[in-house]
Amino acid sequence: MTENEKKLLQAKHRLEEAQARNRQKERKARTRRLIQEGAILEKACPQVTAMTLENLEDYLIQTFGRSG
Repeated sequence: MTENEKKLLQAKHRLEEAQARNRQKERKARTRRLIQEGAILEKACPQVTAMTLENLEDYLIQTFGRSG
């Protein structure tokens, strides 16, 4: 393996590592956002804490409609 091939491989690995860090950062940000949104929902509508996920989904669809 030539020196240029080694450098190219190292650069590729650095890029892959940076992309993996970005994906992990995005996942953590999404998880945090979802937790915060859930907390806001529970605060605004305390009755949702006693609902199953299916019941909560039905309630939200009936209340706000399906957007997507």
